[in-house]
Amino acid sequence: MYIKKECVAMLLAGGQGSRLYALTQDMAKPAVPYGGKYRIIDFPLSNCINSGIDTVGVLTQYQPLVLNDYIGNGQPWDLDRVHGGVHVLPPYQTSLGASWYEGTANAIYQNMSFIERYDPEYVIVLGGDHIYKMDYAKMVDFHKKNGADLTIAVQQVSIEEASRLGIMICEENSTKIVDFEEKPKHPKSTLASMGIYVFTWEKMKKYLIENENADTGSKDFGKDIIPAMLEHGEKLFAYTFDGYWKDVGTLDSLWEANMDLLSPSVPLDLYEQNWKIYSRNENMPPQYIGDKAEVENSMITEGSTINGKVDFSIIFAGATVEEGATVNYSIVMPGTVIKSGAVVEYSIVGQDCVIHENARIGKSPESVENRDEWGIAVVGHNVDVSEGAEVLPKEIISKNI
Repeated sequence: MYIKKECVAMLLAGGQGSRLYALTQDMAKPAVPYGGKYRIIDFPLSNCINSGIDTVGVLTQYQPLVLNDYIGNGQPWDLDRVHGGVHVLPPYQTSLGASWYEGTANAIYQNMSFIERYDPEYVIVLGGDHIYKMDYAKMVDFHKKNGADLTIAVQQVSIEEASRLGIMICEENSTKIVDFEEKPKHPKSTLASMGIYVFTWEKMKKYLIENENADTGSKDFGKDIIPAMLEHGEKLFAYTFDGYWKDVGTLDSLWEANMDLLSPSVPLDLYEQNWKIYSRNENMPPQYIGDKAEVENSMITEGSTINGKVDFSIIFAGATVEEGATVNYSIVMPGTVIKSGAVVEYSIVGQDCVIHENARIGKSPESVENRDEWGIAVVGHNVDVSEGAEVLPKEIISKNI
């Protein structure tokens, strides 16, 4: 027996995350650690439960083991429900055969039976690779008040960014969408899709089935479903979100999103009591900061041991910075050890790494003569960087050196 739900969330978490390179070789992008004690997927899952949405399908595909293990029964997000809760939905085989998810629309199409269990009025589609706090209930209310068939969350972006995103064109002095461009070379607007959609379920089902039966196109919301709905005169509206939102699909954006947590001017408050971001955490002792340690403007997570110098950095759970080691403007993921004499600057160091004595990871922008040659240095998970070795700016290491 399934109890009817007004709204069901479908969270697209199967992407390969190829632009995160070494950090996603062995895990899906939504499982990548973020912010000292979280993983990226904690944000949409927490937004769901804080918004009163207690039925979530998580669509996994690429390297799902870490993500599946992390989500478990959904207890950390209060999603271990008898009726509803969180469900991990990988591709599966039927009597007609099996296929991978071929696009965002096809992924939802393959899981229509899950949605129909709950007979919802509305379906909200979410990405698993964004950092933000958002009350989805307000967006659903906006959708209902407008009698919309589809509502798309949008933000204003720069004209340079607009060519990389889905762009809305609305009626003058209105939120009604009259045109949509997917990654246009010459954008007509700077109103960009955030990849968050509220559909009226009956309309969504109709267009998913039609798109599948047509067997053309990319089976994608931005390239197929949205243009088809506009073409047939359906009611599409833009819901403007003016809070902090970051797509962490690249190494630079992941580094920036972590550094944003250390900036007082960025409106992403992890300490807000009435909108907590929940996560699955190991039981670890408190952080230890030694008497010779120097720590400034940084986040130091439980279970970590700091005896060296840390400035403007995020140190994850169980990490160690030995005496004589220096970490500046960097992200050090869980379980990693930075040995004495090592210097880590403007870098991302994956989990369970060892940076041996006097090794150097990354450099500051000021120390590089040609600024075009500067960028974030990245060490993947479970990598040993040997004594005295160097990882240069923009270099990405996924094997022991």
